[in-house]
Amino acid sequence: MEDPELALVEQEDSVLVQRSQAGDREAFGELIRRHRRQVYGYAQAITQESFLAEDIVQDALCRAFLHLGTLVDVGRFLPWLYRIVRNQAYSQLRSKQAVREQPFSALQRFENDNDKAGGDWSNLDRILHRLSRSFAESGRCTANPEEHLMRTQLHEMLSSMLSCLNKRERQIFEWHFFDYLSPQEIAKLFSLSAANVYQILSRSRKKVAQQRIRVVIDQYMMDRKDLGSLKTKLLPKLAASHASGTWTSVGWALHRVLSYTDHNLSLPMVMGLTGHAFRITICHDDVHIAGPTMYPFRDILPRGLQNLGWSCRMVETQNKRDVSGENANLIDPTMLTAAAKDKRMLQEELPAALDLIHRSIDKGFPVMAWDLFIPEFGVIYGYDDEQQQLTAAECMKEGKLPYDHLGRGTLEDLFILALEERTEKDLRSMLRDALATILDHYNGTEAPTDRGVRGLRAYDVWIEAFHGGGIEPNGNAYNVAVVQDARRLAADFLHEIGTEWQGNDETTGRIRALSSEAALLYRHIAEQLHELAALFPFPSGGNPNTNENRERAIKVLRSIKSLEEQAVSLLERMHAAVI
Repeated sequence: MEDPELALVEQEDSVLVQRSQAGDREAFGELIRRHRRQVYGYAQAITQESFLAEDIVQDALCRAFLHLGTLVDVGRFLPWLYRIVRNQAYSQLRSKQAVREQPFSALQRFENDNDKAGGDWSNLDRILHRLSRSFAESGRCTANPEEHLMRTQLHEMLSSMLSCLNKRERQIFEWHFFDYLSPQEIAKLFSLSAANVYQILSRSRKKVAQQRIRVVIDQYMMDRKDLGSLKTKLLPKLAASHASGTWTSVGWALHRVLSYTDHNLSLPMVMGLTGHAFRITICHDDVHIAGPTMYPFRDILPRGLQNLGWSCRMVETQNKRDVSGENANLIDPTMLTAAAKDKRMLQEELPAALDLIHRSIDKGFPVMAWDLFIPEFGVIYGYDDEQQQLTAAECMKEGKLPYDHLGRGTLEDLFILALEERTEKDLRSMLRDALATILDHYNGTEAPTDRGVRGLRAYDVWIEAFHGGGIEPNGNAYNVAVVQDARRLAADFLHEIGTEWQGNDETTGRIRALSSEAALLYRHIAEQLHELAALFPFPSGGNPNTNENRERAIKVLRSIKSLEEQAVSLLERMHAAVI
């Protein structure tokens, strides 16, 4: 009689997979016994930590057992298992707040490369040179199985990346990176000038870099499919999304994201406690439309959320937001179309951004995003993996956005923010931290910008721009509308603070009195700014550069600055009272 255990040992993986899919646990156990050592070595090669690798393998095997039914090609069980292990390893590394893994980073662990080359393409260049050395050496020495597998996977990825080049581009590209020929040597072989070779290499690098991102996204989506995570999810629209809004789109987006949590705050409280109700940035000379969003998102937004007790996670490009481009309201409308986005560069951070979006929405929280349809803040609250589309909303538009259109707006800027964890804070602590944020802004202690001036000094820059006579009407009108609306919400915020502040002690009485007095000042400021809004209506902007309108605007701005200086003095006294 045939020994059942011996029969399992002699069977091919594909047969064992079919038996496992039919519910044969012994067959799955044989698959684990057969490949556990290999996948553990693979996990350890990625993480460089034996205990972490063991946890990863355990999780991966559980996921493989649960999702084995999704494997259609039973002959590719081992590559499928390796992808699950890799995905689990990268997820663990992210959760440990390690450096985010890129597709080539595993190979870098095996190389001792002390190159200090700089430039946007240095990493890609080093990867290509390292790969060429690696594959050349593989014929002379025997690598361990885990390293060999990684090299094979990277070779397959490299082939996919180079598929975007035409025949001549690919030959020149390979001769330079894999055969180490200089541009001058290649020029002689092709009867070209060295300048032409440099141009071809530069163009090819850009193509390969873009193709690399596409390959990574395809790999990411394949991982989701392997783990049974490929799906469609749409968070419900909440009443807060239809509440009265604000010209400060970041405040609108923060309020909407927070409305999906149990941390219920009014729009004025969100605007006030994050500091956005008190912000002002004015660009020199023309009062550019970019002023209200000309600040480092990575610094300002987390600090505002910390005031509320929330930590966050972000993915962003490294573009300089203090350098203003064209006013998006005034550019050719065709530049805002889907066809225009398709022509722009894919962002290197796109795969990480998609991962953060999926994770947050799966937890029930939308993410805040920048420049989805226009250069403003919006919210992503749904995804469809089959169609590879996001469901998003900005303060003026809701709609679908393809995955690969993230970061391809007119500014070619990508920013995604997701809530992480909340720490309980009482109102006193929130107000104390918020006032510190607000006063830092008013006093100009934030990092300076190239074109804009923040805080109280911004009013001087605004007045100087009117004296200069070169104000751009649409941008000026937008700044007026944003600041007027923000100061209205600042007044509402301070009124709410005075109403909700609990206690009967002397400090409580002082806080209530100061907040009420400050609220009244901000109400006056908003009224005077409303006068400017009527003079310079958005979007037309009126005529800010005529003598009559210039003198009237300067007079109003001087009065507003005086009122705001008085208000800042009251905020300083409030801050001293709550410390």
